[in-house]
Amino acid sequence: MLRHRRRSLLALATVGSGVIAFLLAGGFINWVLVSMREATIHSQLGHIQITRPGYFSEGLGDPYNHLLPAAAQQAEQIRRIPDVKTVAPRLAFSGLLSKADATVSFLGEGIDPIQEAPITDEINIVEGKDLTESAPNSLLLGQGLAASIDAHVGDTLVLLATTQHGRINAVEARVAGIFVTVAKAYDDSVLRAPITLARTLMDVEGATSWAILLAETEHTTDAVTRFRQDLDPAEFEIIPWTDLADFYNKTVELFGKQVGIVRLLIALIVILSISNTMTMAVMERTNEIGTSMALGVRRSSILRLFVLEGLVVGVVGGIGGTAIGLVLGELISAVGIPMPPPPGMTTGYLGEIQISTELSIDALSLAIVTTLAASIFPAWKASRMNVVDALRHQR
Repeated sequence: MLRHRRRSLLALATVGSGVIAFLLAGGFINWVLVSMREATIHSQLGHIQITRPGYFSEGLGDPYNHLLPAAAQQAEQIRRIPDVKTVAPRLAFSGLLSKADATVSFLGEGIDPIQEAPITDEINIVEGKDLTESAPNSLLLGQGLAASIDAHVGDTLVLLATTQHGRINAVEARVAGIFVTVAKAYDDSVLRAPITLARTLMDVEGATSWAILLAETEHTTDAVTRFRQDLDPAEFEIIPWTDLADFYNKTVELFGKQVGIVRLLIALIVILSISNTMTMAVMERTNEIGTSMALGVRRSSILRLFVLEGLVVGVVGGIGGTAIGLVLGELISAVGIPMPPPPGMTTGYLGEIQISTELSIDALSLAIVTTLAASIFPAWKASRMNVVDALRHQR
C-alpha cells in the first residue's frame, strides 16, 4: 500500500467519502426525527396517556362514557414518581365556534394550564399570551382556525356544543392567544381552553385522558410497564405516545427506507471502486505473486494478503471518514441548514447534523464490510494464478 501511494490514497478517499456522505445524510435524518419526536411529545401527546379502556378505539364518538375522575388517587400517586414531571388532565370536546355572523366547527382540548405547561412547551404562541397568564374564560386558537373565522387576540367568541345529556349549551370566551405547532392540520382545527371552561360547556366532570410527561423520552417503555403493573387494567389503559403519533411513525418508516437506499448506493459505489482498485493491484503485482508462489508461498496466503489489504483500506478509510464526518457535522450544525416548511408543518427551521454512536458504528461497519466484499474476488483471482504465466507476465 505504501509503495503504491496514489492507488492507496484513491481507495481510501473512495471509502472515506462514502462514509462521510452516509454520516451526513443519516445525521440530518436523525436530527429531523429527534426534533419531530420531541415536538410531537411536547406539543400534543406527552410521553404517556392514561384513559379508560377502549377510549381511543371506541370512545371518540362518545367520550363522556369513558371519563376519568376529576380527582383520583392514582393520578396523585403517579405525580409522586421521581421520573414523572407532570400529570395533566385533558377533556376532549367539539362544537361550533362563532364570531358575529361567521361560524366554524372546532375540536377542543380542555386543559389545566399549570399542569399542562411542561408538556406543551413546543406550542408556540405567535400572538397574545398563554393560558397560564390569562383569565379563566380565555382560550387559545390554532393559527389556521383563527384565520378561518378572522379571530384576533382580544375578540370574544361563542362556543356552542351539545352536552352529554343532549342539550345545547353555549359559553363566551375571550381569545388570549394564537398558537402554531409542527402540525398544520392540528392548527387548522383545534382550540385549547381551561378545563373548567370545557367542563362548564359540556356539563361534565372529570377528564377524558391524563397526559404524562417524563424526564426523558428513553424512559417511556419502562414507565409504561410500571404503570400497567400498578394500575388496574379494567379501569385504566396505558398508551405510549408512539401508539398515537401516526404521522411520526410513517415519517420514521419513510426515512428508514431512504437511509437504506443511501446505504445500498454507497455500498455499491465502494464495492465497484475498491474491486477495480484491487484488480489493478493484482495486475500490477502479477510478477510478485508468481515469484512468491514459486518460492513456496501458499495460495491461501496470497488470498489472505489481498483480503487483508482490503480490510486495512476499510478500517483506515472508515475511521478517517468517520472522524471527518463528525467534524463536518459539528461545523454544519453550528452554522445551521435553512429549511423550508415540510409538508404538514407551518414554519421553516434551521437543520442540524446529529450523528449518533449507532450511526457511526453503522458507517464504520459499512466501510469494512464493503471493502472486504470488494477484495474477495480480486484476492481469489490472484491466488488462482498459474505460477509460470505469472512469472512471464509483461516479459
